[in-house]
Formats: sequence, structure tokens, C-alpha cells
Amino acid sequence: MTIKEQVTNMDAIVTKGAVVDAVKEFFADNATTSDYGGGGTTNKAKMIAKMESFAGSIAKVNGITLHHSIVEGHVSASEFTFDFDMQDGNKVYWHEIIRRIWDEDGMVTSEEYFNAQ
Repeated sequence: MTIKEQVTNMDAIVTKGAVVDAVKEFFADNATTSDYGGGGTTNKAKMIAKMESFAGSIAKVNGITLHHSIVEGHVSASEFTFDFDMQDGNKVYWHEIIRRIWDEDGMVTSEEYFNAQ
């Protein structure tokens, strides 16, 4: 599969709210993440644990919208809006760009999040 096809497939899974499944399927074992809040992960297992914890704290998904995706070589950028009600009563509303670097095997080796608001 091409990187463009991988991006399309991964974004479709994320849009359905299955973020943990997307990480399991598309992340390389040594993949790293970094976000605009200063957090990050150093491998696939840590990202899976982080996403399982986050997903478990969601009370209601109000919407996940994919606005655009672009691919240039082994780099992609996808613009999403995430809107959640959390179990603790807080609301999460993220409008962000997710930049991914893909390896030769079509696996994500780096994912970074940028605030698009």
C-alpha cells in the first residue's frame, strides 16, 4: 500500500473513534509522539496505554471530524476536530493538525500534534 492509502485508512479508523485500534494497526514499535501540551510517548506500547486511558475516560463522543489530509513523500498531515464530554464533567474540544512520519513499510514512526485553533 502507498503512504496515501495508509493515511486514508488510518484517518478513517480515527474518525470512527477507534484511536486505540489505529495505533495498534499503524504504529511501528519504536514510534514516538509529541504534543503541543508538552507530553509525548517513546514507543507504541506507551502510546497504546495512553490512548486506552484517554478513551476510557470519555463519557460521550460528540463528534470527530476529518477536515483534510495531505501527503508529501513519507510525511502526512491530517486536520481533525475532536469533541468529547469526559466522565469527570470536563469537555474536550481539540482542533488539531496531526503530522505523521511514515517508514518504508507504511508504519508511523513519529506523530506530532499541533493546535489548529
